[in-house]
Amino acid sequence: MKKTARLLKLFSDETRLRILMLLMRKELCVCQLMGVLGVSQPLVSRNLSLLSAAGLLDERKDGKLTFYSMSRDLPRPAGRILKALRDDLKEDPVILDDLDSLGQCYEYMKKSGKCNMKTFLEYMEKKKKKNRK
Repeated sequence: MKKTARLLKLFSDETRLRILMLLMRKELCVCQLMGVLGVSQPLVSRNLSLLSAAGLLDERKDGKLTFYSMSRDLPRPAGRILKALRDDLKEDPVILDDLDSLGQCYEYMKKSGKCNMKTFLEYMEKKKKKNRK
């Protein structure tokens, strides 16, 4: 029961839920998550650390970058809970906005040919200008 209670506690944070909903769809690095969520690097890294410690994420290094994805070996109750959360949140406006931002961020980084903090900052500036209009 304690494992399930710890899992539910992890799922009670909006930022972690947003990260999980994105990672259920695509492998992402910290810069990409920062760009999509519009939050700081320490906040993303802290939440990734908590999710990794619970066995929910896999990590892959590519040079200086670490890419995160959903674990292929999720703890037993986590898979069922995540499926229910994904079904429940599939039409949530925040999640839909995150998915739209993910597409934009991914395309921007693909065009620039790189994923790094400079590219992230350029994307965020472009996103801010677009939101002001």
